[in-house]
Amino acid sequence: MKKIAVINDLSGLGRCSLTAAISVISAMGVQPCPLPTAILTAQTGYPSYFIDDYTNRMEHFRLEWEKMGQHFDGIYTGFAASEEQIRQIFRFIETFKSAGTFLLVDPIMGDDGVKYDMFTPNLLKEMKKLAKRADIITPNLTELCLLTNADFHYIRKIPDTKKLLDTVQKLALEFCEEGPTHVIVTGIHFTDETGIMQMGNLYVSETALSLSAFPYIGKSYSGTGDLFASCLAAGVAEKIEIPQIIQMTGEFLEAAIADSVRENVPHNDGVNYEKFLGMLMLGTE
Repeated sequence: MKKIAVINDLSGLGRCSLTAAISVISAMGVQPCPLPTAILTAQTGYPSYFIDDYTNRMEHFRLEWEKMGQHFDGIYTGFAASEEQIRQIFRFIETFKSAGTFLLVDPIMGDDGVKYDMFTPNLLKEMKKLAKRADIITPNLTELCLLTNADFHYIRKIPDTKKLLDTVQKLALEFCEEGPTHVIVTGIHFTDETGIMQMGNLYVSETALSLSAFPYIGKSYSGTGDLFASCLAAGVAEKIEIPQIIQMTGEFLEAAIADSVRENVPHNDGVNYEKFLGMLMLGTE
């Protein structure tokens, strides 16, 4: 069985980070090996939570797994809350990334044009270094703009869909020149030719370009980016073509989001994805 080291936090409430990754990656027939960066009572979108920082424990995982001679088919990193955590991640990569190991970085830094408060200039600089080291990155549009020093609000207001997507593609290709082979930009809002608002995921590499889009239901939920990146990581480990993984993941998330809207699930709780995990199992047959 393929194995992926998943470096992220674990939240007791809110379907995100390791909670999302462990269930999705397992459902797709790959073994997730979690390395927690922090343990939280609830994800940080809730009004109150307790956090136990695991930064000084991350090195124990690296040392013990190295002692055991472990090998990983992929390394997948999510939210990093400090410069020291990113330095720990780099040490992990130096130990375990081999020729047959992919590195997927989900550069979680902000959303909807707003950078998360803890992302100081120095932390942003370290995240850029990590993203440049990756084989695959999965930024949303806000995060792509942070990585490329682009103006999110200007891009978001581009009225012409083709010009919007061309602009995003250009930014992604420019970042590919600095390191990653594959960039998947998630959560791009645009209007199709019939006037219907769409939510799209744009896959860009030096040799490929594809867009997968679904009608925007009108509500966003915490953790969907984690679910997307987790599906992608497992699919890459299983050698599924990236456009196919993106399409499958989009259908999975569309079903989960629609169900959550019907059930009036609060934003911070994340989406009702558990009942749709079978859609991902079919993708690995």
